[in-house]
Amino acid sequence: MTNLFNYIERKSPIHELSGATKLICLLLWSFAAMITFDTRMLVFLPVVSIFAFSVSKIRIKDISFIFYFMLVFLVLNNLLIFLFEPEQGVKIYGTRHVLFEIFGRYVVTSEQLFYHLNVILKFFATIPIVLLFVCTTNPSEFASSLARVGVNYKIAYAVSLALRYIPDIQREYHDISLSQQARGLEMSKKQKLTKRLISAVKIVFPLIMSSMERIEVISNAMELRGFGKNKKRSWYTGEKFRRADYLCMGFCLLLLLVSIGLNFLNHGRYFNPFI
Repeated sequence: MTNLFNYIERKSPIHELSGATKLICLLLWSFAAMITFDTRMLVFLPVVSIFAFSVSKIRIKDISFIFYFMLVFLVLNNLLIFLFEPEQGVKIYGTRHVLFEIFGRYVVTSEQLFYHLNVILKFFATIPIVLLFVCTTNPSEFASSLARVGVNYKIAYAVSLALRYIPDIQREYHDISLSQQARGLEMSKKQKLTKRLISAVKIVFPLIMSSMERIEVISNAMELRGFGKNKKRSWYTGEKFRRADYLCMGFCLLLLLVSIGLNFLNHGRYFNPFI
């Protein structure tokens, strides 16, 4: 069964960090990647994220489906950028070095290719670290970390339940699919795409009904236990910060400060090698 967007248990230094640390690091890292288009910074961040993946013992095949899906999105994003604004890079960097012409207004320039390179690097600077956060953070630990940074515990608990429910939906969809195929429902790659989509819809309806039933059971159980009665609650998975937590948060804060500093150094968000 394909693994999607959910927690993968491993024994690694990344898994041992507290949920609050990983959440704070994710926010600092995301801000550092978003506020700059400096190519040097955008090359450094993916290198660090690859190192973090190797330390976490999360393998590409563990997240292959969602990773390849995001790669398709990246290709489409770059294609649409070129289709709608083929000289966006020229506008940003202020120079125009034509490599070759395609037709009409579609001209390939060095500035445009450099801009697309930065878009790709920005993708690899942010998406892998988000996947790493989700795959290495237990949902309960994530909920406690949200509460620790000031999010209402009801919202934090709702997020935790949603993350916990993702693997359950995967498992139930897989079971219903096998049951329907045993009854003669064809879903192999030999079938046409339209027929496979129709077959998938036939699986979705039982999945929705079972999900609604499960939601009702969970909500009744929480209500009977008086969930939401008090303004605060304790967290079983809450952990105190250790030395490794402070080091990771300090490193991510340093990345953010460097990213802000590069904006001042470049007199804007973009590093311009054409001047």
